[in-house]
Amino acid sequence: MQAMAGAPAADTLISANAVDYLIIALYFVFVLGIGVMARRAVSDSIDFFLSGRSLPAWVTGLAFISANLGAVEIMGMSANGAELGISTVHYFWVGAIPAMLFLGVVMMPFYYGSKVRSVPEFMFRRFGTGAHLVNALSFALAQLLIAGVNLYLLGSIVHALLGWPLWVALLVAAAIVLSYITLGGLSAAIYNEVLQFFVIVAALLPLTLIGLHRVGGYQGLRDKITEFAGSAPASAAVPPADQQLQSWPGEALSGFTSPFWSVVGIVFGLGFVLSFGYWTTNFVEVQRAMASNSISAARKTPIIGSFPKMFVPFIVILPGMIAAVLVKEIGELKAGGTPPGGASGEGVKYNDSLLLLMRDVLPNGLLGVAIAGLLAAFMAGMAANISAFNTVFSYDLWQRYIRKDHSDDYYLRIGRLATVGATVIAIFTAIVASSFSNVMDYLQTLFGFFNAPLFATFILGMFWKRMTPTAGWVGLSAGTLSAVVVAFLSKDAFGSVSRGVIPLEGQGAAFVAASAAFVVDIVLSVVVSLVTQPKPVSELRGLVYSETPRKDLVDPMEHRLPWYRRTLPLAGISLVLVTILNFLF
Repeated sequence: MQAMAGAPAADTLISANAVDYLIIALYFVFVLGIGVMARRAVSDSIDFFLSGRSLPAWVTGLAFISANLGAVEIMGMSANGAELGISTVHYFWVGAIPAMLFLGVVMMPFYYGSKVRSVPEFMFRRFGTGAHLVNALSFALAQLLIAGVNLYLLGSIVHALLGWPLWVALLVAAAIVLSYITLGGLSAAIYNEVLQFFVIVAALLPLTLIGLHRVGGYQGLRDKITEFAGSAPASAAVPPADQQLQSWPGEALSGFTSPFWSVVGIVFGLGFVLSFGYWTTNFVEVQRAMASNSISAARKTPIIGSFPKMFVPFIVILPGMIAAVLVKEIGELKAGGTPPGGASGEGVKYNDSLLLLMRDVLPNGLLGVAIAGLLAAFMAGMAANISAFNTVFSYDLWQRYIRKDHSDDYYLRIGRLATVGATVIAIFTAIVASSFSNVMDYLQTLFGFFNAPLFATFILGMFWKRMTPTAGWVGLSAGTLSAVVVAFLSKDAFGSVSRGVIPLEGQGAAFVAASAAFVVDIVLSVVVSLVTQPKPVSELRGLVYSETPRKDLVDPMEHRLPWYRRTLPLAGISLVLVTILNFLF
């Protein structure tokens, strides 16, 4: 594909016809229509930022997953599947489900019951200004960087479809997302996320089934991966077939050569630190649950989301594995080659796996659905980042530190302006994301920087009443800095740059950086707490587990619901299912 402006349609990566374009156009009509309708429900800032806390659990549960079903899930996980194989499922079955259940059962009652408007605001109530400011600033920066990832991949799809220069595709994609968030706020984002969830499944399920049929079913896929791994040149460093086809011990993913340390890295670094840090403290996800209409619905939001989440690997990781043996360019890349073309026009990358598989196996019509599904995924991810950013910027930064005590209409206007500003900045951060062959490397590094130390501060502060406000900001700052240092010392922590002081490949560098952040944060927080003054116990109700009455943490009416609509039974079923999946694969 030509990277020059004005590349003819015949040279685009994907050959769509009029039927495909019609399907895509209809999808965009629905997206913008939802934004227009949601605008009618926006009368104040709580409506704009938190949907007036009025949505049922099934809506927020699907939005909870769809908000995460952006670049990380679609392109990043399919890229991982193509490069590393089935061990990528750890990001779901170890690195998501347990933390989502913990969020619903343990942490959502604190968030929802305290009526805070954001996660940084909870930090303010627990630890005061220092920790709040560090958290708000780091979160805002992270959302701008991650929104850029989603926007870059969204622009890549437009570029691949129409042959437009990437910068034009970025502007058009950004304008569409900006339109519906500015119109309808969080409600528009959430209802679009529910629509987008079904569009994504409708797009990726046929791709997976047709791809499996082409390679002779799952056994045929296993045979072809085994054959490829055996014939690949040693210089390509292709993981052995058993590492690509078995999730445990997962050396291909972790970068550790020792099976024992690989399991430790995945369970502690990914399954505990990165996972709990992301799912329990990331306002992008928590915001969806905060929009629920009751504490019971808020608790069930991540639990309901866990059921589709555990089956997402079958429609994102499997297509990547199929692409590695079915798509000529991905096979050449994996064997150490540098095939030209790709979505960027600057050479094929693992991020192109889904696009190239779509090109090779989908007929027109289904191709239009698949393209709409990818567009939906990236818009859902970017919209989630932007809607979380505008809330934190407006409430936690602007209102608290710059302009206090203004009217509600004033902060509503600030939120809309923040949406515009964040979208413009995301265009530039998208250019940063474009330099990575596998965006998962970039994203996991960011999560290690921002989420791991925040989780350490949260979990210690929530269960240890002696932790002090000074310890909150000291531990958070030091943990973040330690993650940055470890990442810079790690081989391959930033794309292809090799520093080699900590010789790790794959995403193991991110696991180690996150683990270092967690340990440093915990140790420093304990030490500083022992020599500084804690908050009075009387101020810790609703903020610390031991000081919060049980009646504040549960919905008194939930016992009237059928067992399958209660929080704990639902969480138990989810935990049993994900345990079975870990044993099967």
